[in-house]
Amino acid sequence: MTEELRIAVVGAGMMGADHIKRITCRIAGARVAAVVEPDAGRAAAATTHAPGALTFSRLEDAIETDALDAVLIATPGQFHAPVLKPALAARLPILCEKPLTQTSESSREILELEQQLDRPHIQLGFMRRFDAEYQALRELVGSGESGDLLMVRALHRNPSVPDGYTQDMLITDSVVHEFDVVPWLAGSPVKTVEVKHPRRNSLAPARLSEPILVIMELENGVLVDVEMNVSVQFGYQVATEAVFEKGIARIGQPAGLQQWEAGFFRVKEHESFTTRFAAAYDAQIQRWVDAVRRGTLIDGPNAWDGYLVALSCEAGVTALHGGGIVPVEAPERPSFYA
Repeated sequence: MTEELRIAVVGAGMMGADHIKRITCRIAGARVAAVVEPDAGRAAAATTHAPGALTFSRLEDAIETDALDAVLIATPGQFHAPVLKPALAARLPILCEKPLTQTSESSREILELEQQLDRPHIQLGFMRRFDAEYQALRELVGSGESGDLLMVRALHRNPSVPDGYTQDMLITDSVVHEFDVVPWLAGSPVKTVEVKHPRRNSLAPARLSEPILVIMELENGVLVDVEMNVSVQFGYQVATEAVFEKGIARIGQPAGLQQWEAGFFRVKEHESFTTRFAAAYDAQIQRWVDAVRRGTLIDGPNAWDGYLVALSCEAGVTALHGGGIVPVEAPERPSFYA
């Protein structure tokens, strides 16, 4: 492909608007050709960052007018399946933000539709795989330089969450990332999930009982604990510590200007995912664009990875509500996703 890839961004909320600006300003070989958003005000605001982009309220209308070559889905998760289906029917390359869908059953349906095509067309937006520190940690695990990986300690902290954030979203909107990136780091799928409830943060919204501690056992015996904490007040923090036979490795530590003043040491922390993972998002979308342009269509986690995460999330929600140690039972991976 010699011309720029024409991308339709579906959803012009916080994530979609961020991707529209990213594609316009920082991604080579592509442009936002269409914005699909039923809210006319949102669509108009988004197109100020995408000169010449057409607006549509439905993806089907954009497809009918031949306004796009590929689709980036940035709607809330409950709206993914209705967009994925027409995009697959049109045989379009797709980058879909997490989750693939909100249930393993509906994710399985998407897998079946995709397997009617000649190759995988869906790349999942698990951006942590494109973060330089996560990639370095994965390389260390694979090298064996520090011996076998024994344990992983992860933390995911938000200063606060929006009003629409529910108890189950501790798992389905937040720990969902660990359900993808930890097996990728450790080279082994999730075997069981357990959730522990420590003392509740009195500053948390009344509808939430948090923080929580999520404990995963991987098939290879690695144990993982994840602190999920969404009312921590001070900033946005995602970090990981890996325990090896011969040492420890850490990623996600605060970086930048350090200050010593008035008896205190300070370094600024991120306030949201849009800055913490800005470079990872850039790399993810650039690699997807490059893959589509060369005809391989995806370069990252695929729909099968999204399905495995959906299974883990369902186990996690069961554990969240007192289910004890919940197994994650996955079928054999189809050769289509080998």
